[in-house]
Amino acid sequence: MIRDLFGAEIKAVNLGSKDFYDDLESQGVDAVNLAWKPAARGDKQLLDAVDVLMQDDVDAANLEALQRINAAQPLLVGVGTALETLPGMTPDTVLHAGPPIAWERMCGPLRGAIVGGLLFEGRAQTVEEAEALAASGTIRFGPCHEHDAVGPMAGVITPSMPVFILENRQGGNRSYATMNEGLGKVLRFGAYSEEVLVRLRWMRDVLAPAVKKAVELSPGIDVKSIIAQALHMGDEVHNRNKAATSLFIREILPFVLKADIDASERIEVLEFINSNDHFFLNLSMACSKAMLDAASGVEKSTVVTCMSRNGTDFGIRVAGLGNRWFTGPAEEVKGLLFPGFTDADKNPDMGDSAITETVGLGGFAMAASIAIVQFVGGQAADAIRYSERMYTITVGESTVFSIPVLGFRGNPTGIDVRTVVEKDTLPQINTGIAHRKAGIGQVGAGLVNPPWECFRDALLALADAYSTK
Repeated sequence: MIRDLFGAEIKAVNLGSKDFYDDLESQGVDAVNLAWKPAARGDKQLLDAVDVLMQDDVDAANLEALQRINAAQPLLVGVGTALETLPGMTPDTVLHAGPPIAWERMCGPLRGAIVGGLLFEGRAQTVEEAEALAASGTIRFGPCHEHDAVGPMAGVITPSMPVFILENRQGGNRSYATMNEGLGKVLRFGAYSEEVLVRLRWMRDVLAPAVKKAVELSPGIDVKSIIAQALHMGDEVHNRNKAATSLFIREILPFVLKADIDASERIEVLEFINSNDHFFLNLSMACSKAMLDAASGVEKSTVVTCMSRNGTDFGIRVAGLGNRWFTGPAEEVKGLLFPGFTDADKNPDMGDSAITETVGLGGFAMAASIAIVQFVGGQAADAIRYSERMYTITVGESTVFSIPVLGFRGNPTGIDVRTVVEKDTLPQINTGIAHRKAGIGQVGAGLVNPPWECFRDALLALADAYSTK
């Protein structure tokens, strides 16, 4: 009876503000705090938009997008220069990571990478000349993604830079990426010293021609297969590429040995790739883009096909809305800094490399790469928790990529704008951290989430587009 209830020991379950739980705990009351939050942050407009899109034909469109992503077969088929290879590239074009942005709004490391790119191209002889040229309006800036390409961190691609060429043999689309310079003071982190420029010239004049000759002797290198194997060897192929780079060397080595390459240059090329654990990163990014672009344009689909950032803005694209960008402010990366640096040195989140998370790798596959927490921060259990949580916001699972510690469950694949907003669960990204000032380079690595605004605005646009059809 009621009198018996109040005479018994109180066991409370708190739902809502944690203040009530804290009060009970301070009084010695046995209580449990339930971490609950209203769907879509309690925003009625967003809840209505979710309801509009919770339809069978939207679900069917998402399954079609997922099928296209899973069916894609990206192969490395060649190496070319950006000017000759990338769609829409001109002698005055400089590409960058993330959504569109003008020189005036660019962050320090992106400006530094552009300065370095212009010095590399011989368009300027000094830093001051390069900055003046960049601000003059002569240079046409554009996102890598709008030219079928991707670039890590600053993502700068200039006309004479070499690029990998990947072709999706299933869908026929192509994707492109620069070659990875390594870690530390490199162009993609905004550094532009003479050592950076010397390395870039060597990559253009020696590395790229050698790799090009080797790839042309091959039947095409199956990058997707390498990723699948690397996941079983401890990589998540965003910030950890040790296994993937080793597997790539095994694949290309016979063709490097057979190709008509100067003996001394052959040794230089192999030593460079072998010494750079991140060499495969750019290939994993191009592979991810080729897979996701296969789903772009699937009408009514709410699957995200791109997540990217330029150090100022974060942008996403959605399959059902084609190439339209939805943006918000780039967030601060939280993680481990190199000795001598502090949080005040960090630039906000940047790079096209979040394309790996978009396809279910990187932060989504951290359970396959427990050791990654030593580089980006956190505990081993966190890596598993991040991957498990990503299943709650994705349409399905990969049919090729799998995570051993989760019983070889397929990677969470196909970020669904509807569930991101409804569950208020943002995608998990792991990434490098650039110094906010140009010319310094990388200062650490860590974890970050996209801004809520991207998904909110995309959801409303999807609902509006759906309701008018």
